[in-house]
Amino acid sequence: MAIRFFSTSMRALGAAITTLMLALVPLSQATAQNFTEWGFPQPYERVSAKSIEWMKAKGWWPMSVAYQPPWSGQNAIFAVMNQQKLLQARGIDVTFQTFPSGPALNEVFISGRAQVGNGGNFPMNTLIDRNVPVRVVAIMSPGLRHQLIVPNDSPLKRMEDLRGGNPATKEPWVIGIATGSSAEFYLQLSLAANKLTIGKDITFRNMPPPEQALLPKGIDAVVPWDFTNSLILNERKTGRALEAHYNYVMYLGVTYVRQELVDNVPDVVQALTDAIAEAQLWMRLNPEKAVDALLEDPNLKLQPKTLLSQQIAEYNNHFKPTYLYPHTAFWFQENKNTVNWLYENKRMKTPLTEDEFRAVFRPEFMGKTFEKLGWAVPKSPPFIPAGWKGKVGEPPYPEYLTYLNMKGPQAFPEKGDLVKPWTFKGRTYRP
Repeated sequence: MAIRFFSTSMRALGAAITTLMLALVPLSQATAQNFTEWGFPQPYERVSAKSIEWMKAKGWWPMSVAYQPPWSGQNAIFAVMNQQKLLQARGIDVTFQTFPSGPALNEVFISGRAQVGNGGNFPMNTLIDRNVPVRVVAIMSPGLRHQLIVPNDSPLKRMEDLRGGNPATKEPWVIGIATGSSAEFYLQLSLAANKLTIGKDITFRNMPPPEQALLPKGIDAVVPWDFTNSLILNERKTGRALEAHYNYVMYLGVTYVRQELVDNVPDVVQALTDAIAEAQLWMRLNPEKAVDALLEDPNLKLQPKTLLSQQIAEYNNHFKPTYLYPHTAFWFQENKNTVNWLYENKRMKTPLTEDEFRAVFRPEFMGKTFEKLGWAVPKSPPFIPAGWKGKVGEPPYPEYLTYLNMKGPQAFPEKGDLVKPWTFKGRTYRP
């Protein structure tokens, strides 16, 4: 009996020692999780057979994703997603469509021929106003530069020089712009701030970004968004910028899906936000390979590698990757100015209420992606510095973080960025 008691006691003691030793094992070993080299947890979650059948019944299989190659940041996300087959890895059959601008992309999304789309503030609000069932799941291209650019030999030096029109022709200055785009909104705000009048001081000519890049004769200035800006200013060196948009507006670019996906196949939407975050991480590890992915697009294959590399650095890898999270309250305040202008100028039929905006933004999907990664949801977008004195929605804004005023990319992760261990490039980071 004593022998049995001793044996039982030893087993209990051994179990206690084992438990203690496990408690002392480093967290990365005790709760090991597999990550890709670029930091996405494995294995992938695949969409259900039921969701696939629903998509097929709607005629949405393969799923169609629409994006814009001339729009930096967003273009790299979707080019990488396509090349690396990140949606296919999650069980989604998919095709990618490309469009030169948001208004053109809107039409296929409205018709249902694309179930995923990308747009700036003007196209997004247009969809909402037209009662298109749209739901925003990610933020794209933080700080996308919109600039008023003139040819090098232009007499224009400042925005104020536009006042009174062109003295040589006695006519308003002619500005090429993609009407109905975020570029138009920036310019409208700048014109109002500088007390310039359309029809008297300037006039618009509708022009897509590729044509703007040529700075054609008969056009005094253009207002593109990147990468067209950098193509003109840095590569071709045929123009110079009078100003950028930062003082007037915080750029809102988004990825959205049709509401039917959220309501009926949320695992498909989750797979999309997971793939967006993974594409961002992949190019954080492989920026040069991301350039090669962009060059596979027929719309970009003739663009200089130096240009595409700089654009990835500015719009994909400069800010913390948590820029992807759609902060509803923040962007509602910023978007109010866009909505009010559109409504006052009869571009929207009804003003957008906060409840309607909250219904459109669906941050829970990116929130779940962050939960998988072990990332904390930031309190505000990463381009808002600590102690910033501005108020969102009330321009002119004091300086916030942009590629042009920062010395280098933001470090990630820093204290407060993680809620559990995350591994990137073989190194494990802890909260």
